[in-house]
Parts: sequence; structure tokens; C-alpha cells
Amino acid sequence: MTSVSKSAVNRRSLIKMSAAGGLAAAAASPRFMSDAFARQATPVVANGPAKNIIFYLGDGMGQAHRDAGQLTQVGPYTTLAMDSLPIVGMVGTNSVTPDGAVLVTDSAAAATAFATGHKSFNGAIGVDADGNTVTNLVELAKAAGKSVGLVTTSQVTDASPAAFAAHVEDRDEQSEIARQYIEEAEVDVILGGGEDRWLPEGSAGAFPDNPAEDPEEQSSSDKGDLIARAKELGYEYVSDAAGLEAATGPKLLGLFANEEMFQQRPEGEGDIYDPVVTLNQMVTKAIEILSQNPNGFLLFVEEEATDEFSHSNNATYVIKGMQYLEEAVQTGLDFAESNPDTLVLVTADHECGGLTLESPDDEDESGDGATISAEDGPFPVAGTGYTFFMDWTTSGHTGVRVPLTATGPGSEKLAGYYENTHIFTALVEAFGLELPADLPTEITPGVPEPAASPVAQ
Repeated sequence: MTSVSKSAVNRRSLIKMSAAGGLAAAAASPRFMSDAFARQATPVVANGPAKNIIFYLGDGMGQAHRDAGQLTQVGPYTTLAMDSLPIVGMVGTNSVTPDGAVLVTDSAAAATAFATGHKSFNGAIGVDADGNTVTNLVELAKAAGKSVGLVTTSQVTDASPAAFAAHVEDRDEQSEIARQYIEEAEVDVILGGGEDRWLPEGSAGAFPDNPAEDPEEQSSSDKGDLIARAKELGYEYVSDAAGLEAATGPKLLGLFANEEMFQQRPEGEGDIYDPVVTLNQMVTKAIEILSQNPNGFLLFVEEEATDEFSHSNNATYVIKGMQYLEEAVQTGLDFAESNPDTLVLVTADHECGGLTLESPDDEDESGDGATISAEDGPFPVAGTGYTFFMDWTTSGHTGVRVPLTATGPGSEKLAGYYENTHIFTALVEAFGLELPADLPTEITPGVPEPAASPVAQ
């Protein structure tokens, strides 16, 4: 690691970065690229369409989250694997609410845009702004003979994975989403948390109801015992690391927590992130099983901690979530290196927390009770004597664009500045498939009429 003295670099100009920019953003733009920041990866080129697509989502992961991951893991002059990819895009995240009450997206509407090409309302899973069922990526992949997998550190039936394989108007219908996964979408590999949504009330499974760390967690399926149903349909079921390691597929259901695979709370208030299995272990097994299909696969991977701990303004576990995601991304890139007909992309559904990175100083702009916590830190910058703080402006989602990086066949379609619905089109075309007939011809059907501007003309 190159050592940099204080005289060589102004510490404040190096460390102070905003959610809208930062070191990784500068590295992503050819106009600002230097030898020190040059991308370390070259495009993976393959003749013809992508055989496989691995879609990584850091839920709530804005540019500052990626910058924090870089600084804590590899330092200011080395890029993360997720940021070394040669194709860079900036993604618009707004949802569509016909009454005009909401513009900032939730995970459901954002994932529906990725998975179907339709802008929709917050809470929507695989339906358009009018509540109509629309074609999703999993359906297209399965029709093409490919295998499909959903991996997350949230409930496997939570909003982001659900939008790729289910159709409901309310993201909270998680047991119905689970039923659709196994009975209708026929998802091949399902790995993550959320056992409570698969078992009826009173039927505790591998993880006991009402645990001390969260007494509200308990089985709640209103669709019966869906784990038993999955087994009837040929799924191998696992709930611990040994079972995951031994699993062979080709159909695999793994549930490793009652709800999320962590306890999302502010620092020191019962916050826990010590999963039964890591995201990387789940991704490794998913790729092992899905890659057995000679027709290829679609794999969706989500790190949820980057969002949930941002809601809690808990920087320590946001950083840990970034580390887990980076490990999983590297596994996908290793697979793509040996299988160059694989498209890999890394993005977010929205930013969460209004996060910014700052130098150590005597001021704390957030220490006024407006956010859950004061600024967090100091955190060490890897390979240097520097430290930095992480500061928050909200405990909710924000409406800023989020970065996307990609490599592999068809990834060039993901370069530039676009809305999240474009990702669906790019991925369908990368697979060499026809776009569905229900794809809208305008980006935001149902957008309310403009209101009078409060800005003086």
C-alpha cells in the first residue's frame, strides 16, 4: 500500500466526501481518472448474448456507502472489486404515486422497476402503477430454460427479491410471495432469512419463536406450512452452515433466521450482525447449483444490512454489510473470469440515511436530535494513519441517484445516466431475449399533473 504524507495530500480534501460524490465517483469518470485511480478490471467480452446474469444489490447503498467500504477495506488508492468494473451508470430511483404524495422510492417499487421495466407505487411487487400483473425477469429466464436464484440477508420474501419472482400489490404479503416462489415461479435456489413467513403460527422451526434478541419474532404464515410444501415440490431444505455446505440441489430452500439475518438497531441497543451463514457462503452455493444448468442462470443477490442499519444510523454495521457484499461480489467476478459469458452488475435500489463522510473535527452537525445518532466514528482508513467520520441527515430513504457498475456481455447497455426501468431492458437484451409485450412505451405512466411551483418565477 502506498503511503501518503499529510504534506502530500490535504487531509480534509481527501476524506470529506458527500453522498453525491467522493473518491469512487471520481474514479468512475474518465474525465477525472488518473493512474492512481484507474480501474483495475477490463471488460469481459464474449461473443453473443450473456448466458448468465448475476445481479448484486446493496440495498440503500449510495455513493458514500461505497466510499466508506473502500476506505475501510482497501484504503483511498485501491478500488473495491465492485468499483473496479469498467462500465459505470447513474440510476434514477423515483417511484410513481398517482396521487403525487410520494416521489422517493421504497425497495418494492425500485425492485419492480429492475425486474419488470415498470415504474410503480411504493409497496408494489411485480405489478404496475394500476395494479396489473406484469412480466418479470424470472419468468423470462425460466421460459428460456435457465435456472434462477434469489439470495438475500433479509427475509427471502422481502421486497427486493420478491419483485423478481412474485406479483402482489402489498409487499407485506410475504407468505403469499413464498407460495408463489415455489408453486408458480419455481425459483430453483432460495437462500436467506424469514423462516417465520414459511411456518404457521405456533409452529416454530429451526429458529425459536419470541427469542430474547427480538421477542416479536414468531411464525406467521397464513398459507400453511410452506417448508413442508417446498419439500413436497422437490426442494432440499437447509437451515444451518453444515446443511448449506452439503446441499446439492438442483432445487434448494435455505432459511437461516426468523426474519432478517441480523438485528437492526442503533449502536449499543441490541444491534447484532452475526449470521448463521454469510452472504458469500450463500452466493457460492447458489452459483455451484445454478451453473449446473447448461442453459445458464439468473441470480439475484441482496445485502440488506446496508439499508436496515442505515435506517438505524448504525455506521459500524453498515461497514460490515459493505464488507459482506464485497466478498460476495468477488465470488461472482471469479466465476465470470472463468465463464466470460456472464454479466455481473452491482447497484442499489435507493440511498438510505443521507450519508456523508467527513474529517475528524470538533463539530457534529447531526448532534441536534434530528437523526437517530450523532455522527459515527472515527473509523480507520485502511493502510494509512487517517480516520474519518460517517454522518447522517435522515433515518429514511433519499431521492438521489445511485451508482451502478458492470462487466460482461451486454454491460455496455448499462453505461450512462438513466432510470431504473432501463436496467430491465438492458438485462433482457443481454440475455438475447425479446422484450415482453407489456413493457410500457413511456417511463412513468400515471404521473400526476404538475402542481403550481412554489418557486418565484
